[in-house]
Order: sequence, then C-alpha cells, then structure tokens
Amino acid sequence: MKKYLLAITIVAYLLSWYIVPMHVCLALEGQIGVQSKQGQRVSENSGKVQVNPADMLVFPNVAGPADKAPLPVPKTTSWEKYKNGTTSRMAILLTDTNSAWLALAHGLKSVGVPFMITTDYKQALHHNVVLVYPTISGAMQTRGFLDALQDYTSNGGTLIGINVLSSALKNLFGAYNPVALNNSATIRFMATDSPLLDGFTDEREKTISLGQKKIGPPYFGVYGYKNIRNPPVAIFEDGSAAITQNNFGRGMAYAFGLDLGYLIQLGYNGDAEEMLSRSYINEFEPTVDVMLRLLKKMYVKGNHEGVTIGTVPFNKSLSVMITHDVDYGKSEENSLVYADFEKENQVPSTYYLQTKYIKDYYDVAFWDNEHIPMLKKLNLTGMELGSHSVAHSYSFNVFPLGTGEERYPEYRPFISELYLTHNGTVLGELRVSKYLIEKMLDAPPVVSFRSGHLLRPLVLPQALEATGFLYSSTFTANNVLSHLPFQLTYQYGLQGETNIFEFPLTLEDELGVKMGDRVQPAIELARKISKYGGIYVILIHPNILDHKLQFEKDFVAGVKDFAWFSTVRNFGKWWAIRDKVDVDVTQEGTLKVVTLSVPEIIEGLTIKVPTGWVLQPGEQAANYTQHADSIIINKATGAMRLVFTTK
Repeated sequence: MKKYLLAITIVAYLLSWYIVPMHVCLALEGQIGVQSKQGQRVSENSGKVQVNPADMLVFPNVAGPADKAPLPVPKTTSWEKYKNGTTSRMAILLTDTNSAWLALAHGLKSVGVPFMITTDYKQALHHNVVLVYPTISGAMQTRGFLDALQDYTSNGGTLIGINVLSSALKNLFGAYNPVALNNSATIRFMATDSPLLDGFTDEREKTISLGQKKIGPPYFGVYGYKNIRNPPVAIFEDGSAAITQNNFGRGMAYAFGLDLGYLIQLGYNGDAEEMLSRSYINEFEPTVDVMLRLLKKMYVKGNHEGVTIGTVPFNKSLSVMITHDVDYGKSEENSLVYADFEKENQVPSTYYLQTKYIKDYYDVAFWDNEHIPMLKKLNLTGMELGSHSVAHSYSFNVFPLGTGEERYPEYRPFISELYLTHNGTVLGELRVSKYLIEKMLDAPPVVSFRSGHLLRPLVLPQALEATGFLYSSTFTANNVLSHLPFQLTYQYGLQGETNIFEFPLTLEDELGVKMGDRVQPAIELARKISKYGGIYVILIHPNILDHKLQFEKDFVAGVKDFAWFSTVRNFGKWWAIRDKVDVDVTQEGTLKVVTLSVPEIIEGLTIKVPTGWVLQPGEQAANYTQHADSIIINKATGAMRLVFTTK
C-alpha cells in the first residue's frame, strides 16, 4: 500500500495539468487524503503569493460578500442551560462540572432521552432515573450522599453510576474491587437475551472498540469490576465487568467502568479516528450509538413515565441524504442527469459545489461561463446547493482562521503543489464560496458545508457559525463512532456548544470495490442503521454516470419502503427543531399528561410512550396518529398537551 501511495504521489507531481488535469479529489481522496489526515503526510498553508491574472476568472459586477464575518470568540456552555425539567426526565447528577458532560448531553439529545442536569443530589433523587457522572468516590462525596444513593435505589429508583470507585457502595452495585486497566481494547456484551441488549445482534454491537492494541493503548483509562454479584451486562478483555447490574431493594443499580462522556467526546470530535474506529467509511461502526441506546433502554426500563423522542420524521426507520461533491469540471453536466432521476423519484438531494475560479496545480478553473449555466439549471430542479469550498485544498486543516473580510475577487487561494497552498483561510473558503453560489446561481441561502478531502481545522465549527452555515457533513460516521447527527462544539472542545449540527458521512464512491458492485452490502448497512433510526449520508461524485448512477437507482429502490429521503438542509432544519423539543410527563388523577414544548413548526415529530398508554381524543385529534407505542404528530408547535390512559 505504501509503495502504491508513493507511486501515485510521484505521478501527481510529474504530470502537468496542461496535459492531464489533476482531479485529485476523484483519484486520490480515498487514499492519500486519508494518509494526510492521519499525519503521515505534511500539508502546508504557505504565505501569500501573487496569482497570474491569466489563471483567474474575474466576473464583472461580482464582488463580495460586502459584510464582514464576526470573528469567533471563545464560548462556554454552562450545565445550568439544562437544569429544568420534571421528575420524568433522566437526572444527570454532576459530581464534577469540569468533565465531558456536554458530550453526554448532546448524545442523549441525539438518541432522544429527555434529561436535566443538577449538582444537587437531593434534587436529582426525586427523579425516576439518575445518572451520576463522571464518578462516584468516597474520597469526593460525603457519607450522606452515599447513603442517599442507597436509600433512593432501595425505594425503587434506577441508579446509573459512572466510574464507581467507592467501596462503601459495593452492596448497592454488587461490585467489588474496581481495578484500573490500561490495555483493554474492547467491551463485549454478555447477556444478549437481556431486554437491555435487545437489538444488539451485529458483531460490532456485541463487541465495541476502546482502542487498537497494534497502534497503542486506549485514550482513556477504564475500571474493571471484580467479584461481582450478578452476571455482568458487559466485560473487558480480562474478564472483569465493564458494566454491572444489581437489584437492590425495589430498585436497580448499574455501574459503568468507563467515562461515557469522554468516549462520546472522542467520537464527536473525530479524535477516535485512528484508535477506536475499526474502519474509515462504508461500514457499521456503532460504538457511541450502542452506549447511548443502552442508556436509553435503562431509562425506559426504570421509568414508568419514560417518554422518548423519535429520530426520523413520521416514524420512518432511516433518514437518507444523498449528496454529490461537484469538484471537477465535467461533473456539472452529469449532475443534471442525477438530479433528473432524483426529481422524478422524489429523492431530494444535496449538491456540494466547489467554486474553483483559479487555475492551479490541481485543475483548470471550472467555475466559469461554460459551467455556471448548468449549475443554474441544477438549482432550478429544487435540489439543495451547498458549499464544497473554493480551493478544495489538502492543506485546509492547517489554514488560518482569517480576518472575516475575505472577498471575491481579492481572495485568491492558490495550490502550487499537492500539499502546498498559498493565500488560503478558513473564513475565506466558507464565505466566498457561499457568496458565489448565492450570487451567481440565484440560489437560496447556502447553509450546508463539506470540506475538501473531509479535512477539519479546529476552528471549523465556530467559523461555520460565523459565516451563516448551519450544517456540516465533514466527518465519516465510522470516525465519529455514530450513525446519528450531533451538535458540534467550539474548537471541538469540551465546554462550548455551537449551533452547527454534523451529519456524518456513511458511504462513498472512492474506496474499495466500485460502487455499482456493492449495492447489496450498502442496503444491508442501511438495515443495520435503521434498527435505531440512524442516518445514512451517501457521497456520489458525479464525475461519471455508469455504475454510480445505477447504484443510486438500485439503492433508492432497495430502501424506499423504510427510509425518509431529504436534503441535508431540510433534514437539518427538522433535526435542529427536534433537538430543542422539551418533553415532560405529569400525573393528573389516573391519567398521564405529556407536555411538549416545540420552538418552531415541525412536521412528523414522533414520540415513544410506554407500552399500554392510549392517546385520548382531544381538540386536535386529527393531528395525531398512534401506532402501538409511537405517537406521530403531523404538525407540532408551541405548548402541546397529550393525555393518555394507562394499563
């Protein structure tokens, strides 16, 4: 493989783009691009150079954007943002506010578990289910706190402890002698017949990765529980318990031997790419999702008022977003063929456009008068147009933030070698590409972005926010260990959330067997993700039709019965509203009342209620449909009350 990559690189340097255009994004994105992200190749964003006017396309009466993007400032999100909610919600009891609690909160929102956060254990213990995070330790907590946990569980509460280190609670959790482990690479789930593990049927759900031993130790330490009272939910490689379960009085106590928030953080920030993920793309990698689904099952099992929020509109089982990266001069005409099929079959799709107006090492400038009319036709099909940057540079991950004043035609990123770019900035790539698409194609506001080669500078989340974007699709699902959307944080850090949502990429057309020969594996992957309402984002470069177009036709036919098709923009808007929905349950006599707070109109919102709950007719009966435990709300907005009888 290394010899193969070296050969490609040498050819890339020697061939002139006067003879053979360097369509690096097509020929090399799945190979050298991966190596670049793993640090085995050096990318540079060098100082300013002058661009030959003959190599740049300048359009009359096109200059902008006129405004200045606000420079991002560091931000911190307080846990108090999530302090409200009735006792029907899961209570997250924070024992350390300087922890990865925000990643845990974002994960619970993604999987649809209502929660609130508090640092007051007395308040938390009024809830039906309590998750204590990030640790329970006799050295850190008072005796009154530890005794209260035992009383709470004995009286019927469900307690979930993370990193339970207190020997005083060995009877409560049925676990003795937690031992620090430094070389465990997996967690294997044991009691596959348990309701908690219902649906965990794939081998990558039964065994999740904590690190690749051949590369190095895991990123974080874990604790294995010894001498446990009951069969464990999961074990580490040495046989010690990773997750315990113990009936205590009328309640249930679970103990996790790893920091769930930090695990989720590693995934959501892309830091698990080399160590924890078992593949780069095109495969099932549900490590984060398995843990979130397990918490969701613990919440529902331990809560007679456990209402959760669905992840797919109108109770479908899978959300599909077909996307195209238009980053090659001959792709525009083909894009119209793809769009015609999509429009005819009601498959709205997203086209990420590179606005390349400078001829350089990569290719000729194809944002020109020949191709722009084709892109205008593409816009008229109703497909979403997103940004795929200006330069599509292999150095994007080391671009500086920029000034926020970058404008066309003064912004002139120039690639002189494969890994050497001049004049580039992150804000320039975002704001100039967005401006050109909106201005020259008469397109709606551009709100979706995908970087070239899926590279991510640390400033990207806040830069997207500063330039008016809302949605990113720059990670692969395998690298973030999740097939669900999630909210990005400032600088991919622990504390500050942005308003940007990430929709990780599931499958692409560059790696491995050609796309037309892997329809069935792609459909099988869709069925695995559909078990828990995940998303399936497909990347098809429209550089050719042939087997790629046939793949799209066959895939759509294979999943249309259970999938919801959408653009990134439209599903992103739905998801962003759903993310802000509050759900609470109260008792009124013999009835259960579900109160929803919905900030904007959303169609097809689904909630899941406990078995045996029956929705009672009301003034808006036509607006609701009940299918078993699922309540589909055709149009939700504002404050809503749903009344149920229960068995």
